[in-house]
Amino acid sequence: MARIAIIGGGSIGEALLAGLLRAGRQVKDLVVAEKNPTRAKFLSEAYSVLVTTVSDAVDSATYVVVAVKPADVENVIDDIAATAANAETDSAEQVFVTVAAGVTTAYYENKLPAGSPVVRVMPNAPMLVGGGVSAVAPGRFATPEHVKEVSALFDAVGGVLTVAEAQIDAVTAVSGSGPAYFFLMVEALVDAGVEAGLTRPVATDLVVQTMAGSAAMLLERLDQATTTGSAAMGATIDTSPAQLRATVTSPGGTTAAGLRELERGGLRAAVANAVEAAKTRSEQLGITTE
Repeated sequence: MARIAIIGGGSIGEALLAGLLRAGRQVKDLVVAEKNPTRAKFLSEAYSVLVTTVSDAVDSATYVVVAVKPADVENVIDDIAATAANAETDSAEQVFVTVAAGVTTAYYENKLPAGSPVVRVMPNAPMLVGGGVSAVAPGRFATPEHVKEVSALFDAVGGVLTVAEAQIDAVTAVSGSGPAYFFLMVEALVDAGVEAGLTRPVATDLVVQTMAGSAAMLLERLDQATTTGSAAMGATIDTSPAQLRATVTSPGGTTAAGLRELERGGLRAAVANAVEAAKTRSEQLGITTE
């Protein structure tokens, strides 16, 4: 079984580690590099996994997942590159995976041994509970088989889809930042419920379960559209949210009145502006060269 090295034991690294173990990966095939002693001790005790240095972790790994914060990439890439050049595993067989936001595959390719396959992944916060979605983008030397193998790793923490690297900033703005947009909407709806006379605990339960149930309805609709074909559903996947909204909106009813106010308040424009602003900021933060 291929050995997987996770460089960085923060929330993303731990989420991936936990997901891989849940998916049946053997602990002997996993290794973590974490410099913080307290964090290293926690991971070792909680998951019975070997926690060691970057060099030791990379040395015999088939997959090297760089899961440090973007600002820390420069601090670890030289160690990774030096070890990869002399790794026990033939360097041509090592696949390097980055989940550090804003760091391009070209940056790694310029640092790593020539021809090293690099795959960039943008996961999101719900991966912490196994419900994330990860966008996978191959670098110049990553083959379709490499993408397939990396996708299988992240399948352990949620859904996976493949995009061109040029789309990663947009992915970041939609799914990477999306959970925060969602939490803000939940917060606003809870506050509105309290203003309407509900207690905060009741409003919170109503909103959270409504959001969860609505997401489940949409996921079921999308799954049906995928398995039976959009023609059989009488709609395309892109229009499913609109169709579900129409289903729960009676003409002249309470929901129609509420939706009218959301439209009047510029909800669509605000969301579009938020995504564009997040995409622009992601582009600005990008690390593309040495």
